Amino acid sequence: MTAVRLALSELRRLAAGRLPKLAIVAMALIPTLYAGLYLFANHDPYGQLEQVPAAVVVQDEGTTTTDAETGEETERDFGRDVADQLLDDGGFGWVETSQADAEAGVRSGRYDAALIIGPTFSADLASAGEFEPQQASLTLITNDANNYLAGTISDTIVGKVRDSIAEEVGTEAADTFLRGFASIHTNLADAVDGANQLLKGATSLDDGLADADEGAHTLADGAAQAADGAATLDGKVGTLASAVGQLDDGAGQLASGLGELRSKTADLPAQTKQLADGAAQVADGNAQVAQYGREAADAAGQVLPTLDGARSDAADALDQGRSDLDQQLSDLCAQVPDDATDLAAQCEDLRAQALDRLDTTRADVDGALDAQRTDVQQAVTTVEGASTKLDQLADGSRQVADGASTLAGATPQLTAGIASAADGADRLADGTGQLADATPALVDGVHRLADGTGQVSDGAAELAAGTTKLADGSGELKSGTQDLRDGLAEGLGQIPDLDDQTREDTASTIGNPLEVRNDSLSSAGTYGAGLAPFFLSLATWIGAYVLFLLVRPLSTRALAAGRSALATALGGWATPAAIGVVQVAAMFAVTKFALDIQPSYGLLTALFLVLVSGTFVAVLQALNVWLGAAGQFLGLVLMLVQLVTAGGTFPWQTIPQPLKAMHQFMPMTYAVEGLRQLLYGGNLATVTRDVVVLLGVLVVALGLTTLAARRQRVWTVTKLQPELVL
Repeated sequence: MTAVRLALSELRRLAAGRLPKLAIVAMALIPTLYAGLYLFANHDPYGQLEQVPAAVVVQDEGTTTTDAETGEETERDFGRDVADQLLDDGGFGWVETSQADAEAGVRSGRYDAALIIGPTFSADLASAGEFEPQQASLTLITNDANNYLAGTISDTIVGKVRDSIAEEVGTEAADTFLRGFASIHTNLADAVDGANQLLKGATSLDDGLADADEGAHTLADGAAQAADGAATLDGKVGTLASAVGQLDDGAGQLASGLGELRSKTADLPAQTKQLADGAAQVADGNAQVAQYGREAADAAGQVLPTLDGARSDAADALDQGRSDLDQQLSDLCAQVPDDATDLAAQCEDLRAQALDRLDTTRADVDGALDAQRTDVQQAVTTVEGASTKLDQLADGSRQVADGASTLAGATPQLTAGIASAADGADRLADGTGQLADATPALVDGVHRLADGTGQVSDGAAELAAGTTKLADGSGELKSGTQDLRDGLAEGLGQIPDLDDQTREDTASTIGNPLEVRNDSLSSAGTYGAGLAPFFLSLATWIGAYVLFLLVRPLSTRALAAGRSALATALGGWATPAAIGVVQVAAMFAVTKFALDIQPSYGLLTALFLVLVSGTFVAVLQALNVWLGAAGQFLGLVLMLVQLVTAGGTFPWQTIPQPLKAMHQFMPMTYAVEGLRQLLYGGNLATVTRDVVVLLGVLVVALGLTTLAARRQRVWTVTKLQPELVL
């Protein structure tokens, strides 16, 4: 309780009077003012870039591009497109103006940056498609004397514009390139088809020449044989005259015989017609008989199911009758008096004999029925066989009728043919007479034929030799054409054949081959929220620092009274720590509700800020207790060191090596790290480590203060009259 009383006593001392109370309120609000103003001023500067003036100058003269596939010309003005993109949503507040005005504006500070698009910008971008590549360029004018970050941001914005243009132009160039592949593929496919047709023609030519070569040799052989035959014919033509005379006599006899045959077959068509009509009547009768046979077979097939049904009904009736007889006899025997034992036994015997006789009768009936069913089955089988034979008979008779009808239909043609043959024989006889008259002239022609076939034989031999050479050449043509076809087909397989969608997707990927996906494990949201951990930690240190401008680090009365060193140290720490709680509460409320920076872990963030404040108060208390005014100055120096080593803005790995070594030993390092995790929804295990480190610093600082309080029980001249008082 001594530490609590000391803290309350210090609070009463501080609150004694109006100005001290106002001073306490001011100290409580200093961290809020510091952090709130900084975070408010830097809440979202990138969202206000449209207020930053910048100039864009368009000097581009445009260019004409030619579609590689259709040959159509298109006017392009990439510079105008870039300017429109910037004026529409280009980050800065872009204004289109002249080059002179833009340069003067950047020099005077009226514009923070100027972008100049040169006159050959479009032509340079399109030059690669004409195979006269020129790298297009944009001129960015900045002035660090106006604002360094404005120049840096300008570089970033123009870089994005450059990437966008490069992607658009690269995609368009890749699309044109792929369209060229499509044209090449189409033309090469036509060439392959032509080569296939050429190969087919060469193959046909080779086959034809091979056949021609074979035919030429065959012709040569045939011509030689014809020459030999003609010579032989020439030697035997003398006997032709006598043979023609004999032929003339035979033709006369043939004409006489065929005339007699024609007269005897004149009545044959009518006779065959009568035969066909009779055969048709027989076939109809047999078909009707076969129909009767099938009906009889169907009726016979129904006998067995009917017989089986009747037998089943009779069996059911016998079973029911036996059951009724058994019941009636049982009822009759049951009416016998109990004292007539012999009569009851006789009744039971009679009932058993009756049932046995009934069963025997039923067995005899079943046997008789089985025998009858077997006879009926045989009869049904016989009827069905007869029906089948009748069907065969009907089919055969129908075939006979059809054949007779066909014969009747063909007989007129036969008689007409005989008559025609008789007429032809008459004409043959006339012709042979004429042939006999012309035979002498034929003998003379045969002599001339023998001479001509000799000449044909010599020409055919020469033709065979020429076709052999031609066939050899066509084989080489076929081989070369096949090699051409195979080479074109192989080249066609190596050229891509893309559909429109695949070509567009491929061109887009070539124009922009890399996509960066932002997969953030945690996000601050705005620039101000990103700086919040650093500014909150720094404001907490400043709040703790100004407290000791008014609050005494140790109670002089407690030291003079010989109070416990630990109680004195805790009493001196509790008062500024309590005011520190008010400081962080006000700062947290303004940050959350006024600046709309929403922590992922709200309660844990508030408690962590309380721990940070208490730790910073303990560190500054220890410095003040041990070093006095020099310790208070050292607290300011320590704040400056932590500004650059805590990694609140840039990553701490980027600071120079001497300062980098101090990063792990500064308490603000762990305050910034813990607030980042709590504000952005990071790793709570890291927060646990930061809490342990800050608690360790708090305990060490309070321990050093306790040790100093123990030593300050002894009063010295330096303590009574310090050399430096702040």
